[in-house]
This record gives sequence, structure tokens and C-alpha cells, in this order.
Amino acid sequence: MTIILDAMGSDKYPEPEIQAAVTAAEMFGEEIILVGNRELLEPKLKALNPKGFPVVIEDAPDLVEMGEKPVEAARRKPRNSMAVGLGLIKSGRGQAFVTAGNTGAAMFNGLRTLGRIQGVARPGLTALFPVKGGHCAVIDIGANSECRPEFLLQFAVMGSVYVERVLHKPFPRVGLLSNGEEAGKGNTLTHDTYPLLEKSGLNFIGNVEGKELFGGEADVVVTDGFTGNILLKSSEAVAKLLIDELRTELMSSFPTRLGALLAKPAFRNIKKILDPAETGAAPLLGIDGLVFVGHGRSDSRALVSAIRVARQAIQADLLESLRQAIKDRLALLETPTPAE
Repeated sequence: MTIILDAMGSDKYPEPEIQAAVTAAEMFGEEIILVGNRELLEPKLKALNPKGFPVVIEDAPDLVEMGEKPVEAARRKPRNSMAVGLGLIKSGRGQAFVTAGNTGAAMFNGLRTLGRIQGVARPGLTALFPVKGGHCAVIDIGANSECRPEFLLQFAVMGSVYVERVLHKPFPRVGLLSNGEEAGKGNTLTHDTYPLLEKSGLNFIGNVEGKELFGGEADVVVTDGFTGNILLKSSEAVAKLLIDELRTELMSSFPTRLGALLAKPAFRNIKKILDPAETGAAPLLGIDGLVFVGHGRSDSRALVSAIRVARQAIQADLLESLRQAIKDRLALLETPTPAE
């Protein structure tokens, strides 16, 4: 399989992308295509890849600068790295596209180049949250700030397929994120989404709060992108705060430093569980192609993880499974929104 990696996506491009491409090519023994400005990439790739692992460059001369509006920039600069990379997916040159660039730009370029899976109204960005006993897929975490109930129903279907195929959990439990467990809790969006999920044929367990999510009581949690993005960033910030404070306290005296030394393997495991770089990137489910979006601050380790996640999706035949699941439920997914 061939993974397409956007070389111009991260905050510190292109060094993290080049290093990740070389590491992944060595690790997996498969070709990685770096998409970006050839003049910038070639000398750096030569220096970082002395053993000649299978990394090739696809020229994308147009550079979208930080601060530019993604949609306008994509239209004015059609040979940007996202557009070129996604074009390679459409032509069959690669099987998955990975970027640490702007989510809005990935969404726009993905829709323009690859389109939606038939029957999908809006693609949803999906993150795997570390929870008790494993992971929970939360969708949407930032692609759609404004949502309608039918969007969340589609997110639930796609999230369930993702968990079944990639995490190997049959008949995953689906929860609706709300401010209370009772069916009547929440805002208009959750009120109108609840009956659609009840009739969906999915393993819908009702509303869930944060405690159920992190307690591992759901395998898929659906919400709008505005709420989901706040949940994601708040969770990451809390995890970082806990790790930093714990490190400070453990280093504060000789007895605590001794205890930290003895417990070092346990702390290392906890840090690994909470580290976003271990997941690497989130799939943009609903695009008619495999598109993965990582943090702008991704380093090479996070990008290698993103490539690994993309490979798992290819191996699981995720895209065809999504197409079939949407096709099987098309009549249900086209159910009109309940009247307010």
C-alpha cells in the first residue's frame, strides 16, 4: 500500500513530515509519497534519508500560508499540497492521505476532489479517546460546528463501522453526548437526534455524559463538531496538566523521587495512554476516500502514528465498509428531521 503524506501541513513543516516519511518507509517497508514544494523538500529528504528508503516527492508548488482562509487559498492556489495529494488518491496512486494541516482545508479539498460517500450529508472528524478499558470513538470533533439531527445519525453509523473494522468491536455501543443521562436532557439537537438513534438499528445506549464516556461505557459517542472540539481540547489540556503536576510533585523531595523511580514503568504507561501522538490523526469519515487529519503541532512521532492508523484503515477495508453501511441504511438516513 502507498500512503500520501502532506509535507506542508504541520506547524514546523517540512522536517517532521520528512522524518516521519523516512521512519515509516523503513518501519513498514512500503512507499511513502511526500507532497509539497520539490525545491524545498529534495535537499532535506536527501540529508534525512541516506539509506534510500522508499520515499518519493510529488511536487506541489503552491504554498498556503498560515493565516490564509483555507477555502479561498485552495481556490487561488490549486496546486497546494492537499489538493495534489488528494488528487493522487483519486487517481489510485495511493490509498490514504495524511495531513497535519488545517481541518477546514482538508474538508474543502477532500469534498472537492473526492466527494462524499453516496448518502452522506456531512463528513465527520473522528477521534479515539482513551477511556477505561480501551478507546471510544467520538464524532464529530471539529469538522461541522453546526449540525442537524440527521448528520448525527450518519455520524453514529460511520463511527460504528470504524469501531467495528479498526478496533474489532462487534455491535459497538453508541451514546449521544448530553448534559444528562435521561432522554429528555440536552438541547434541541440532542432532543431531535435521540429518536433517530433509537430507530437506527444501532446499539444505542442513550445519552451519555463525560463520566460515562471516560468510564468506557460507550464505544462510539456522537455530537456536533463545536461541542466535540471543545471536549477534545479540554481533555488534552487536563491530561497535560495532570502529567505536569504529577511530575512536579514527584520531583519535590527525596522520598517522592525515590517513589517515582520505583513507579516509573507505571507512569510511562499512563503517559503513553494519554499522549495524543500515540493516535496521530483522526479519520474524516464520509469523504469518499481515506483522509486523516492530525494536530498542527504534530512531530515526526505523531505523524508516524498517523501513517500507522491510515494503514490499519486500509487493511480493514474501511472505505468499502462505510460505503456499504451507508447504502444499507440509506432509507433510514434520509429520514426527515423531526419537527421542533
